[in-house]
Amino acid sequence: MKSLAPGFLIAMPQLLDSNFEKAVVLMIEHSESGSMGLVINRTAPLTFRDLARSQEIKVATSRCDDALFHGGPVEPYRGFVLHDSKHIEERNEVFPGLYLSVTSDALTPLLLDESASVRFCLGYAGWGPGQIELEMKQGSWLFTEANPQAVLRDDPKQIWEHTIKSMGIDPGWLVPSGGVN
Repeated sequence: MKSLAPGFLIAMPQLLDSNFEKAVVLMIEHSESGSMGLVINRTAPLTFRDLARSQEIKVATSRCDDALFHGGPVEPYRGFVLHDSKHIEERNEVFPGLYLSVTSDALTPLLLDESASVRFCLGYAGWGPGQIELEMKQGSWLFTEANPQAVLRDDPKQIWEHTIKSMGIDPGWLVPSGGVN
């Protein structure tokens, strides 16, 4: 089995689950026992200012109004921090230039470091054994290589379209399948 992690899963229009409409999922883990990823292009109606108030943590003023992200429908109150800081002790390399931190000890230094690029995701996307492979065979998802620019710096509203175009596909040609009677 070829691993999908790290990589991007791109939701196709025929995927009718509202949690994944035009979603780009950064795959963090993919194995025979299941898969896990973070939606990187769906902002939440919360900001770092809201997070700082609720968790009593400090945030750099320049970050206060930055949006948090819906990482997926599983455990929506659990936080995952994607970032590019090599200075954080608790970090797991997703691929060169991109790290994942999951502890509150990592959060405050990241939020105070104005030079670090950060995306804070609430929740994650999860699939059971063989589920994502079946969904891909059904045409619900495309797969491509991931890159830190899209994860950390690109406008979330443009990531789906830009990722599709980077694969040489015109997004206008992708239409939901209506089925045949």
